[in-house]
Amino acid sequence: MTHICRMKRYFSNTAIGRLRMTGIIEGISFLMLLFIAMPLKYFADIPEAVKYTGWIHGLLFIAYLFALLQVKIVQQWPLKKAVIAFLASLIPFGTFVLDAEWKKEEKQVLSLAPIK
Repeated sequence: MTHICRMKRYFSNTAIGRLRMTGIIEGISFLMLLFIAMPLKYFADIPEAVKYTGWIHGLLFIAYLFALLQVKIVQQWPLKKAVIAFLASLIPFGTFVLDAEWKKEEKQVLSLAPIK
């Protein structure tokens, strides 16, 4: 089974599913930046670790913001909920904590979706 097939099993092709997926990937890149790349830069004198990991994390962070904007519009999230989701992306493990709530909301959205 390919990785794409496994990802489809865990994340739906809805706005919330895409937010969950980008949130998890962005969260992992943030942790890699903080706990792998930064120590390599400052303790092993390998600044390239931060350069490349930071660049990738920046792209993933922008993708997360676009996914968050899409959910805000499509699901009509209140501003407070969107701001909390944004702030969670700035805290290590923040998007992982919110993922459980988003998964429940995703299941609710899927249960209301018409069957094709």
